[in-house]
Amino acid sequence: MQLAQKIIIADDHPLFRTAMQQAVKQLVPDVTIEQAESLPELQQVVEQHKDADLVLLDLQMPGAHGYSGLVFLRSHYPEIPVIVVSACEDPAIMCQAIDHEASGYIPKSSPLDHIAKAIEQVLQGDIYLPDVARRHQHQPNQNALDLAERLASLTPQQFRVLTMMAEGMLNKQIAYDLDVSEATIKAHVTAIFRKLGVRTRTQAVIAVQSLDIEKPEAAMSGQG
Repeated sequence: MQLAQKIIIADDHPLFRTAMQQAVKQLVPDVTIEQAESLPELQQVVEQHKDADLVLLDLQMPGAHGYSGLVFLRSHYPEIPVIVVSACEDPAIMCQAIDHEASGYIPKSSPLDHIAKAIEQVLQGDIYLPDVARRHQHQPNQNALDLAERLASLTPQQFRVLTMMAEGMLNKQIAYDLDVSEATIKAHVTAIFRKLGVRTRTQAVIAVQSLDIEKPEAAMSGQG
């Protein structure tokens, strides 16, 4: 049975994207695979491929702050399930991803057959979590969920502007990169402040950075 026709793999490490392609092709040989290696690139790819059946999302991509990419996808493309694929194997982080409406969580250390099983399960409409996360006593972080809800109210362009603000870019730099006027960026920034309930640029950046997760030690060597 053809489970999927198009899957997006979002990860900044080429070797891991290749490994994920192998796992996907093992399950669905004829699937079309699109790739992204940063959150801004993923935003473009998913906008061009709204018919995608699944996104495999790394939490540690450039431009992303922890769950921010997941929050963006779930708010603007709720019909596309998202499986988080991360080097982090903390059960609490896995459960938090589900809190933020991920359809599954795959540790990067998982063997290919486990990855294929997780993809198959999610494509059939189920939630996939490793056993260690299912056994974890988890209490949702309501503050983080409230922030995620406010972030979800941003338009895609406002989300891009906030992401670039978090990278330390000035309004004129953002305007140049997005090919719009500086006045347009100022209007976006004002709207971002209002929607996030903050008054300064620093507060807005701190808000989005609060979705960061602690970078796992295994990721320091390039696993991400």
